Amino acid sequence: MQATQHGQYLIQLTRWWVFNCYFVREEDGLTLIDSGLPGSAKAIMTAAASLAAPIRRIALTHAHGDHVGSLDALAAALPKVEILFTARTARFLAGDLSLDADEPQAKLRGSFPRRQTQASRYLQPGERVGSLEVIAAPGHSPDQVAFFDRRDGTLIAGDAFQSQGGLAVAGTVRWLFPLPAMATWHKDLALQSARDLRQLNPSRLAVGHGSVIEQPQAMMDEAIGTAARGQAKSVALV
Repeated sequence: MQATQHGQYLIQLTRWWVFNCYFVREEDGLTLIDSGLPGSAKAIMTAAASLAAPIRRIALTHAHGDHVGSLDALAAALPKVEILFTARTARFLAGDLSLDADEPQAKLRGSFPRRQTQASRYLQPGERVGSLEVIAAPGHSPDQVAFFDRRDGTLIAGDAFQSQGGLAVAGTVRWLFPLPAMATWHKDLALQSARDLRQLNPSRLAVGHGSVIEQPQAMMDEAIGTAARGQAKSVALV
């Protein structure tokens, strides 16, 4: 697993070139955002040891398998760590794949593996996880949230965007790495979430798949425009 520092607070952890999770430095240690693919726990803990900082909390963006894969292993190895995810994510982790009545009734996509780990508390949009603000970002999945570090403007967007093969909104296919698009539940909602995240005016964009982007505003605008045109074309063809 490759560890790459971005700015003062963010450390990108990458496995198999395209699968990311992140450490965020806090005064008391590290917040881990997502738990990576199954089998990542040892490498994540080794990375934390190399930084000479304890993992204090684990927060999830959403319940897809490449983001929750090592949750149970990490929770078992780090029993004092705070575990944070939304109540919507908890239902997926428990095996409940039903949709709420007020959610678009589109087919779920991507893997939703069961996990035994229980949350220390459920996250709500607007709350803080250390220095990070929780931002609702559904679309790629119903439960997705992003995390915004107001200290330096870093946005950890989960799979609301991908940068592998070029920056794209969830649901827009990048043929060099089409998996995030193929795993996107609802494109219209994903586009709205992308627009909402752009309004935060982030100085740095960290995504689940691909490189971290500095000063991403123009690239986000272009990706949003491409997604909007693609969806308008799809509607016109119906």
